[in-house]
Amino acid sequence: MICVAVTYVIQAGHEDEAIEHFIRLTAQTRDEPGCQMYQVHRSLSDHRKFFLYEQYDDQAALDAHRAAPYFQEHVVNGLFKILESRSPELYEPIAG
Repeated sequence: MICVAVTYVIQAGHEDEAIEHFIRLTAQTRDEPGCQMYQVHRSLSDHRKFFLYEQYDDQAALDAHRAAPYFQEHVVNGLFKILESRSPELYEPIAG
């Protein structure tokens, strides 16, 4: 399994646009065969900050997610254009 944790900070005034992208992306991503979990969270203290936690069966499943047309639409051509910052990290489980 491979886990992805990403923190996004969205430019002020684009929060609702970001939420729309996250909603559409979440629905499609959760239907991917190799996706075990995909959850978007919004900070209670800074409404421009979003945290994504994702789990995929393996690197191939993550690569397939990133190659999907809706990833291009909602992340590359959507969220990336309204970002202030993004901090991704990849993790693997160490115990059962």
